[in-house]
This record gives sequence, C-alpha cells and structure tokens, in this order.
Amino acid sequence: MSASSSNTGAFRIKGAGHHTPARTARFTFDGKTYTAMEGDTVASALLAHGVHLVGRSFKYHRPRGILSAGAEEPNALIDVSRDAARRQPNVRATVQEVFDGAKISSQNRWPSLKFDVGAFNDLLSPFFAAGFYYKTFMWPKEAWMRVYEPFIRRAAGLGVAPKEEDPDHYANRYAHCDVLIAGAGVAGLTAALSAAATGASVILVDEQAEVGGALHFDASTKIDGRNGYDWAQGAAAKLKAMPNVTVLTRTTVFGYYNHGFLGLAERVTDHLARPGKSLPRERLWQVRAKRVVLATGSIERHMVFSNNDRPGIMLASAARTFLNHHGVAVGRNVGVYTAHDSAYEAAFDLKRAGVSIAAIVDCRAEPGEAVLAEARSLGIDVLTGHSVTDTFGRLRISSMTVVRNGGSNARKIKVDALIVSAGWTPSVHLFSQSRGKLRFDEKGQRFLPDIYAQDCVSVGGCNGTDDLAELIDEAIAAGGGSVALAGENRFDWTGGMIGAAEGAGPDTVVKAFIDFQHDVTAKDIRLAVREGMHSIEHIKRFTTNGMASDQGKLSNMHGLAIAAEVLDRPIPQVGLTTFRAPYTPVTYGTLINHSRGDLFDPARKTPMHALEAAEGAEFEDVGNWKRAWYFPKRGEDMAAAVNRECRTVREVAGVFDASTLGKIEVVGPDAAQFLNLIYTNAWDTLKPGKCRYGIMTREDGFIYDDGVVGRLAEDRFHVTTTTGGAPRVLHHMEDYLQTEFPHLKVWLTSTTEQWAVIAVQGPKAREIVQPFVEGVDISNEAFPHMSVAECTVTGVPARLFRVSFTGELGFEINVPADYGPAVWKAIWERAEAMGACLYGTETMHVLRAEKGYIIVGQDTDGTVTPDDAGLGWAVSKKKTDFVGIRGLKRPDLVRDGRKQLVGLLTNKPSDVLEEGAQIVADPNQPKPMTMLGHVTSAYWSENCGRSIAIALVAGGRARIGQTLYVPMKDRTIAVEVTDMVFFDKEGGRING
Repeated sequence: MSASSSNTGAFRIKGAGHHTPARTARFTFDGKTYTAMEGDTVASALLAHGVHLVGRSFKYHRPRGILSAGAEEPNALIDVSRDAARRQPNVRATVQEVFDGAKISSQNRWPSLKFDVGAFNDLLSPFFAAGFYYKTFMWPKEAWMRVYEPFIRRAAGLGVAPKEEDPDHYANRYAHCDVLIAGAGVAGLTAALSAAATGASVILVDEQAEVGGALHFDASTKIDGRNGYDWAQGAAAKLKAMPNVTVLTRTTVFGYYNHGFLGLAERVTDHLARPGKSLPRERLWQVRAKRVVLATGSIERHMVFSNNDRPGIMLASAARTFLNHHGVAVGRNVGVYTAHDSAYEAAFDLKRAGVSIAAIVDCRAEPGEAVLAEARSLGIDVLTGHSVTDTFGRLRISSMTVVRNGGSNARKIKVDALIVSAGWTPSVHLFSQSRGKLRFDEKGQRFLPDIYAQDCVSVGGCNGTDDLAELIDEAIAAGGGSVALAGENRFDWTGGMIGAAEGAGPDTVVKAFIDFQHDVTAKDIRLAVREGMHSIEHIKRFTTNGMASDQGKLSNMHGLAIAAEVLDRPIPQVGLTTFRAPYTPVTYGTLINHSRGDLFDPARKTPMHALEAAEGAEFEDVGNWKRAWYFPKRGEDMAAAVNRECRTVREVAGVFDASTLGKIEVVGPDAAQFLNLIYTNAWDTLKPGKCRYGIMTREDGFIYDDGVVGRLAEDRFHVTTTTGGAPRVLHHMEDYLQTEFPHLKVWLTSTTEQWAVIAVQGPKAREIVQPFVEGVDISNEAFPHMSVAECTVTGVPARLFRVSFTGELGFEINVPADYGPAVWKAIWERAEAMGACLYGTETMHVLRAEKGYIIVGQDTDGTVTPDDAGLGWAVSKKKTDFVGIRGLKRPDLVRDGRKQLVGLLTNKPSDVLEEGAQIVADPNQPKPMTMLGHVTSAYWSENCGRSIAIALVAGGRARIGQTLYVPMKDRTIAVEVTDMVFFDKEGGRING
C-alpha cells in the first residue's frame, strides 16, 4: 500500500480519490487533533488516521465503528460543535463534512469511548432481551416515579441536546417546477438532462456534496467513454448553466406528500469553517412539482452473522467510497464476506491500491464467473460455499472465523477490516411516502414500486433496474426528452441474500446484529414471534427494529426475512413496515425556521390596533388575535371601566372593533343552494340587501358555528363566523364543497383580513354614523334591523350592516382594511363628542349576555344542539337536507331531560358565579353528587344592577322558576333558573 506523505492520515492512498491534497482542515475528535482534506467527511478523515471506533450502541454500549458511507449510517453518530451554542448531537459522521476548527465528540459513553462503564450492560444482555421493558419496572409500584422513570429518562437517547439558544438562523423557500428529480446519480442526471432538453423547469436534488451517486465509488463505470464520476461533474455543470434548471446538492428530499408536494432540507453552511453572517445554516424548501422522478438508488445490506458489529466491519460499497472518492484505505489486511458480486469489485479496487486482501468469503457456491476469474487473476483467495461465523477483537476486528457451509472445521483468518455485502435494497422510501404500492420481486428478493398514487416515476436502482443501458433508457424516457448517452459496466452483478447467514440460524443464540443502533439481533426477531408478535408492525415495536434514527434502512429486510422464516410464511404475507417522513433526520431549526421568538406564535392585529393602544386599551389574546379588552380611564380598574362602558353603550353609544370576525365570500350561481346545505336554516328565501342569523351544525347535529350572513346579490353572500372559527369553518365549507357537493358552482374566499369592521352600537348609533354614509338611506323605515347595503362611508367603499350583538340599535361598517384607521378616526371623533365610548371584548360579552345571545365555544361544548341552545327556530322544518339533519333526528338528541341553556340569577344579587362551576339540585346530597350542568357565562351587569349568568342545565327550560345550587369551595350559592334575557325583554331597543 502506497501511503500519502501528507499529514492527512497514514491510511491516505497517494493519487487516489477526488480531493485536492493541498486543501486541508484541522479538527478534533474527543479532544485529539487530526488533519483532513477539504471534502472529507468526518468518517473518511478518521479512517484516514486509522480510527475505527467512533461510538457505542444504545442498549448494550458495545463498541461501534463506521459501517457505511452515507445517510444510512446507524453507528457513527457524533456531536459536532463550533462553540458552546453551535452544537448539534446525533450527526452522521458519514454525512458531516470536516471544516477547519470543528470539534467532534463521540456519544453515549462514560467516562471515555475506549472505557465505557455502560458496557457492563453487554454482560447483562440475557436480562435485556427484546421486549424486556414490557415485563420489568412493574414492581414495586412506588418505585416507578422515584427510581425507574428517572433512570430510564437519563439513559434514553444517544446525544445530549444543547441547552443554549440557537444563534443561527434558517431560511425557507417555496418553489414550483415541472419536474423534480430526487437523486443525482446516473439515473437522476440522465433524467434531468432529458427533462431540461424539453424546456421544462427542473429541480435536481441530491443529499451528497457532489452529484454522482454510486459513481463516487464505482470507478469501473464509463459513460460516453469517460470515467463515470468525471462525466457526472460535467453533466452537473451543463445543467447548472441552463436557466430552466436548479441543481441542489447537500439537499435531502425528506418527505413526499399529497399533490406533488415535497419537503427538502438544504445544508447551507454546515461544511463551512467561517460561514457568512447573512447565510442561513439550513434552508427548508417546500416544492410543488407537476411530476416527480425518483432516482434514489439502492442501499447495500450487511451480512447477519455472529459479532458482525465490531469496529472495522463495514459495507463493501463504503470501503469503495472511502478509497475511490476520499482516497482512504479502510485497513491494510482486509477480509471480504459476501453473498453478492459487488463486494468483489471493492476487493479488486483495494487490491490495486496496494491493500492486502486476506480472503473473499462467499457464502454462495457459484459466484459470478467474471468476478471470480478477475479475483484469481489478481491472486485473491476466494472461499466459495463458506461463511464467516464469528469475529474477534475488542475495540476493532482482529480476525474472522471461516467455516465451510454445513461443516465444522473452523479457520481463523487475521484481518484489520472486514467488508461485507448481502446485496442491495431499492430505496423505495419516497415512493411509499407518496402512497404508492409495492410488489415483492421474488427473484431479486426485494420490494419494488408497483402502483403509483401520484404523477411520479421511479428509475434506476430504486426501480430494480440493474442493467446500465436499461437504466439510461429508462431515465431518458422519464425525463420526456431526447439525450444520446451510452454507458458500460465492467461486471454484471449477481447474487444477494436476506436474513441470517450460516452460524446465526434458529438453532443458535449468538449476537448477530440486524439493527446496530438499537442492538436488535436475529434471535430478538425470533423471540418476538414466539411471544405472539405475528404482524411485522408488532415485531418492529416489540424489538424496536427499524425504529432508530436510520429508520431501518439496513435492518428492515433482514428482520422481515427472519420473521417470515419463523412464521413459515412468504415474505409478502408478513408485510412491510410503513415508510414515514422524514427520510433522514431533519433539525428542528430547519422545520421551525422563522417561527421563533416573537414569530413562534405570531400575533394578529386589527387595522385599528395602534389607535386602540393610543386610547389606552388593554388587550387580550383571542387565538392569535390581539383584541381590545377594555379601555380604562385614569384611576379605573377593569371592573370600573367595564361598568362604565356597559352603561354608556346602553345610554348613548359605543364604538367597537369587530374586525376579527371571520368573513367568507360565498359566490356563484349555486351559492344559495350551497348555504342551504351548510346551514340549518333557509337562504334561498333571503332577499338581496337582507341579513339572517345562521346556525351551522356538524353531521352529528351539534352546533359547529354561528354568525350573520348578508346577501349582497343573487349570487353573492357575505358570511360572518366566530373569531376563532374562521379557519375551521372555511375548511368545513371547502371539505363539503369538494367532496359532497362538487356539482355546485360556488367559490369560497376568506376575506377576514380584507375588511376592517367598526361596530357602532347604542341609542345614538344612527346619529353618529349618518353624516358619513352616502349611497343608502339608513332611516329605520328604509334600512331596518338585519339589512345590508353597499355604499360609501367617509368616501370609502363600504358594506354597511344593520346588525347588533348588544340588543341596541347597531351598525357594522365594513371597509377595506387599509382604510380602517381613517374611518375609525372619523367615527370616533364624532362619537366621542356625543358622549359615546370605546368598548372592548369584556363589555361586549356582558352586553350580549344581558340579551341572552350565545357565544359558540363558550356557551356550547360540542354536545349542544340548536334546540338545546334555545335556537330551535333557526332549524328549517321545510328543508329536506342539510349537514346535520339526520344527526338532529337521533333519539338521544330529541329526548326529554337534555341539557339546555337557561339563565341564572343568584339569590344574593352581588354574588357573581364562576364560569365552569357545577350545578346541583340538592347541596346536601352525599357524594358523588348528581351534577345537573355547569355555568357557561357569568358577569356583573351594571345595567341590571346585579349578577347574571347563563348555564347548561339538564331539563333546563322545564326548571325555570326552580331554585338550584352552585357548590363552591367556601360556600354554596342558591340560584333561580330563569330565561336567558335579562335586559329589555320586549326587545324594542334593537329597532331604534
């Protein structure tokens, strides 16, 4: 082996790899300083210095080394930091690029990586078999909170999350394209060239730092007569020069959702020593693609045999990647254990680089003839029909035990590394996330895409296409264009196996690892089946196979095959676990993005917010809205301010910001028919220029929302909803329009933030508003209660509603949001001069309760029907269909004794009930007492001179005039059941 003379590692091969030796970076691993080449991953840099031990397993704390060279890595999880605040645990060393000054630490060990006290667990492994946590920690009961749970929480996880605030920032970008291609290997690049040639907008995505995919390691592939890797870089340069193509490297497609929507995580600066302050650390891409081409390749599987987890044992493709891309040999005397021809090519490359190949152990009796002949020509000893049955070495493999299949004579061969291959598993994760259905390829022992649920196509390795020429043709067709390309491989690969190899069968108790991170072995899978877990999903949860951060990329097929063997069923009948997003872990920073600090829960403010604040308003949070709560004058507390506002509105007038009301524009020739189906009452009889109060129920017949709806024209309605209900009501409407009533010609548009709403309520409301209104006569005769008109207010186009939520003469002025402050100023200037007041939500609540008007969500709890709320009049008796009509006819919803909304008056007028307080008939009844209902709204009413309340009470209306009781912690309050109207029972004030 000809080692490089540079200080980048004794295992660096001179002239090998794609990095520039003159560009180096220094980093530390567990406090020791190393030098790497620029472009190295942490894994390749450590291997260059002969470091294989990088971590400890989760359960047994066994020594673990680097297994792979990509995103499937289960062992080499590290902590990467720039400083105390910029630190991230559980980073894959095979993905993280080295940067100058990086501080790398191993995880899940104490006090050190080489001497880990937790390794004692390995000696106790018989007590920690699969599913042990379901059978232990159950006695004594008292120990759970004090002993077991604290211990388990301390032991959980691998890395330690940073406690400091993240100083980095993250970006978010939305994009649309005609074609998104996931994977930039031969298939992905070819598909991109083909699609780009048609003029389509193309986004090409690959998780690695450079394009190429398998060409990073496969040095024997030629494309158009060129070395495959060099061709890939040239193709990428050509694509980047095209205006219709975006090439994203260091970017992972982590999720494939409905309607061609994909999530991408771009690592922008994780590889830079000194990233610019303006650069985000990572960028979230949210892409909507007309078509998706999946070129995600295949993942090599490991061999399942005794003690197959020692540091120094790795996938054959990983060894080729470290050699041919990074210029690093994984050892000086390397063994090969395989069931697939691809491992032979790794041996050939290592041999030509000067690495001694101890032996190729092939469990097959007949490997591919071409690779076998090449091995002989290179003088490599090939043991066909043999298996590796054990390995030795505490912190790194030192030898392997080889036995002829079915024999007993063991041969011990010294090695300092062992590369393995059981074949390749198509990466169908994104296809499955798209809700596509898989089929099992019996010949190849693999699952392949079958039925597509979206406009996507799989090409190359992920589609089971092994021949290079067929792969290129497939990718060109997927791109939709025409590209002239020719490719050739030196060898055609054959072979492969899934499940346990020789020496790790059902008759053994060896530790043959399937899931390295969670320490799941072949015998654990068998135990799960014996324990009654016959579903693969149950086996997964019982053993935790495939539940680690690698999501079973290496372990799932082996676990499935072993379970199928024990169950004596074909693999397709056992099934396959669900592939869920994300494909690889995504940082919280990327997902949360700008939603931090003040933007974590964004505050919504009405157009008049600043003016209300200037008037001294105190605000309350109503969902995301900041709403004016009350307007205290100097020396007033909340109670005094609310009492004053209540009196003023009843005696003069008040001005209220109602902009937060949900507003939905319902337009179309079938708009009235649609509303007839959505609401309980009728809308085809409502004339343009008029309003109507509407109740919306769910299918079960319970109240969902309410509000006033105005008809502006035959085909246009202005629908209002509760403040908190706006989004769900729009979703509710859209859901039914698209799924139940798609034949109706109706369009729904949210206009909540497009209209500023100024409510003027009280005896002088018309006198305040009239000078500003043009285009409509607002006299009582011409514009009675529940009217609506389009006009101008202070010269601004407006929709004027004659409605009231106070029981007083009232107008609600809707103007475009940008004009809200100006109109508010004009209205308030006149109102203030006439002795009116500004009032907030607390006063609004009191005034509506005085009139018995309900608030959905406060006076209802999801089990209240319109009749329960005293709104039976709002349910049409003539309509044959609407959402909830069948639910309302259920026997339980029409029986006697249901809880109904009623009023309550305390025997002592000064006693204000607590909302939520329970109501009983007999306060002396032994516990458990029979609860008749609860208080939904309770206030002090200055206008009534006493307290008032609304409550849900069983058989409520039949109990009017009775005395009930509200038990409190310190006393019991007697109440009289009344109707819900406490002020202006005749209702004359609303008509002005």
